[in-house]
Amino acid sequence: MRLFRVLSKLLHLLWHIAVGWWTIRRQFPQMDAATRGQKVQAWSLQLMDVFGIRLQVRGTPPGQGPLLLVANHISWLDIAVIHAAGYCRFVSKSEIRHWPIVGSLATGAGTLYIERESRRDAMRVVHQMAASLRAGDVLGVFPEGTTGDGRSMLPFHANLLQAAISADAPVLPLALRFVDVHTGELHFAPSFVGDETLVGSLWRTLGANNLGAEVVFGEPERAVGRDRRAWAADLQARVQALRQ
Repeated sequence: MRLFRVLSKLLHLLWHIAVGWWTIRRQFPQMDAATRGQKVQAWSLQLMDVFGIRLQVRGTPPGQGPLLLVANHISWLDIAVIHAAGYCRFVSKSEIRHWPIVGSLATGAGTLYIERESRRDAMRVVHQMAASLRAGDVLGVFPEGTTGDGRSMLPFHANLLQAAISADAPVLPLALRFVDVHTGELHFAPSFVGDETLVGSLWRTLGANNLGAEVVFGEPERAVGRDRRAWAADLQARVQALRQ
């Protein structure tokens, strides 16, 4: 019965992805940015239903920018979970743009891409982010730079925070947790760290019971004279406190 349930959810997932891809290719060109954002959020909420994930949001999702979200990073599922709570444009590694189907979905959702190993490209993305913030966008980044184990956090990299400093935009800390909805304990089915594979993580997530995703929004803050490194350390402490 468990195998049948997982395969049924997998087929539903593939159909949902196909619908998202068709919407981006056929409908997004005729939509304004606000309508596209609403569509992305609705699609992400439906994705939570496909996986059987119960979403819990605490705090106030951002209504409008300029604003930079900074969040801890656990899984390939994080972006969809945050989009389900409230749409924003993410900054992601450039490889995603070339992934079949997923790249089209990410690009359609307004993703900005960065070559993580290139200092010059990081500067280009910071300028692009600053311009987007000045235009009133809500952007999202994972300052750890990679996924963690869900128990602890990696140090926050400070480079992308320069965009908020340059644009004089506030930053909103955000904490993510995957939990067992009955016990409140951490749930590791969506984990994607170390030698874990995307296929293995996806299969575990499809087969998980009692899986919940918590999104906790903090309070927006400005640099107030801090350089990006000091601000990054303070923001990491804020996100860590929100995870408790």
